[in-house]
Amino acid sequence: MNDITPLVKTITEKCRTCYTCVRGCPAKAIRISSGQAEVIKERCIGCANCVLMCSRQAKEVRSSVAEVRALLASGAETAICLAPSFPVEFPELDPLRFAGMLKNLGFKYVTEVAFGADMVSLKYRRLVNENPGKKYISSACPAIVSYIEKYHPALAANLAPIVSPMLASARIVKARYGANLKVVFAGPCVAKKDEALRHPGEITGVITFRELRELLETAGVSDATSLNAHFDPPYPSKGVLYPIGGGLLTSSEFEEDLMSGKFLSTEGLENFTDALRNFEHGDMDADFLDILCCNGCLMGPGMTTKSSRYSRQASLRRYAKKSYHKIKISDWEDAIQKYRNLDYSTGFKPEDKRITPPPAAEIKAILERMGKPVPEDELNCGACGYQTCVEHATAIYRGLAESEMCLPHTIERLKTTAKELASSYGQLAKTKQALLQSEKLASMGQLAAGVAHELNNPLGVVLLYSHLLADQCQKDSRIFKDAQMVTEQADRCKKIVGGLLNFARKNKPFFKKTDLRKLVDAHFKGLPVPANIRPDIAHDGAELDVEVDPDQITQVFSNLITNAIEAMPAGGSLKVSTFQQGGYICFSVTDSGTGISEENKKKIFEPFFTTKQIGKGTGLGLAVSYGIIKVHKGKIMVESNADIAKGATGTTFTVVLPRQTAEVRQ
Repeated sequence: MNDITPLVKTITEKCRTCYTCVRGCPAKAIRISSGQAEVIKERCIGCANCVLMCSRQAKEVRSSVAEVRALLASGAETAICLAPSFPVEFPELDPLRFAGMLKNLGFKYVTEVAFGADMVSLKYRRLVNENPGKKYISSACPAIVSYIEKYHPALAANLAPIVSPMLASARIVKARYGANLKVVFAGPCVAKKDEALRHPGEITGVITFRELRELLETAGVSDATSLNAHFDPPYPSKGVLYPIGGGLLTSSEFEEDLMSGKFLSTEGLENFTDALRNFEHGDMDADFLDILCCNGCLMGPGMTTKSSRYSRQASLRRYAKKSYHKIKISDWEDAIQKYRNLDYSTGFKPEDKRITPPPAAEIKAILERMGKPVPEDELNCGACGYQTCVEHATAIYRGLAESEMCLPHTIERLKTTAKELASSYGQLAKTKQALLQSEKLASMGQLAAGVAHELNNPLGVVLLYSHLLADQCQKDSRIFKDAQMVTEQADRCKKIVGGLLNFARKNKPFFKKTDLRKLVDAHFKGLPVPANIRPDIAHDGAELDVEVDPDQITQVFSNLITNAIEAMPAGGSLKVSTFQQGGYICFSVTDSGTGISEENKKKIFEPFFTTKQIGKGTGLGLAVSYGIIKVHKGKIMVESNADIAKGATGTTFTVVLPRQTAEVRQ
């Protein structure tokens, strides 16, 4: 064993951010960093409650199996001192057979620590009787001793200066069987491992009952391969009761009188911390406080049994009664007389690990970052592992915790993040659609350029000869009519080719400051509007200057207005509006036509998509307009209703353009 290796460490690959270990650690010796729990060796008291509470078995106790196995293999005379709770851990074994198994494993002597507990009890009784009025705390539990030294250093002077039953037993067996004897302690307590390190030369190794089972199993030792054997003296009396809360008082013959309250006992994580706090504040009348970290040693972390606390107590009481009635009082008294003059004294060294409260301003700032600007926001729910939000904030300030440990705060952040992600997803979807449209336009542009180049010259020849043929024929002849049909269809082809050329042309726009109102008015002056169409031009009174390429924007006007007129074959109203919206200049074209169906809205900007009759459109107007507006860093949107049941039918195209050139060129 070495004092550098932590008593308890985290298996990182098993650890999850549940904070159960933080919640269960009375010393708050768990640091959370990047979502991982780390045991701080300097703050740990060895209670190993984190090991018991971790459902993922992500906490690992420092093993002593290898050292003890090597010790037994060395041939050195070795004794094993069994903690009084061994009957609870091994209820399936007869004590005589269990002693035989341990000797078969390689231990020369098998003794019970309970006799050391008897001796310690006598020392406690003498200490209290010889120092009336002085208040003492039992020092049998190493986790309690460590907690007092680190977190109640002022109470170190109240610790009874008497060794634990483990150390007392080690001194007794060495006095009986030889000073060079190697001693191994086996019990339910993990903190005993560090206690042994603090007393070098007395205990060679400390193993838990779990580790003892491992040694027996790997060595192939079982009740079937072993013979019965007796435990080695000295034999215990009431010290067998030490693992039960109040067992020390019973063994020391201290009466826990509720009327006087002179002798009190308590156990358990919540109880012992509260008891020590009250003891230090002077709120207790007790002269002697028997205190255990666990709910009795028989509930220690080194146990493997899954039986209840009450079942374990019943098992221990049965063994204690049977053992007590078997011992010879005279032999026990002789042993007490023989070893009572050994040195059972010890001392304690305070090492203050208390966390000093940080400045109030720092705590307030941390709480505000966690969404708790006022005391009413401090829920003190304990989900982080700390009892109050202020304790959590203090731990954050000291680098022991993270703000993400606050469940309500994390939930609020997740909600906010979810909203931001939803917004980002919406923007990405729009961007994706725009990219798909751009890819379509680019591919169709390449195709259009090739088609236009190949068809333009042949079409010119067809038109020339069809005109020549028509000029040479009689107006009422069939050949003239055929030639005229060829000319009309060739002209239509030429228009389509012209549209393809416009679509494929990638002229760089020439931006200049333009009054959008004048651009609209100029376009309508040269536009023949059918008699059954009622035009309405509405201009916002504000200044509508915008930096655009006038020719390209005029082409967009032309495409949108032409589509609007063609959507109203029976007549209707045509409204063109120009207006300002925030930092943008906008224009819209609204018609009262047949409208666009929902399934066609997603397709209208695709090249060659049209709902017009054959010969009435090429399906390039809106695709070209879309490309022009995107080059201007603007947006083109459509609203339409084609279902008369939902109201008046019609369509509105709205174009939004940035006002400044700097915005356009970003």
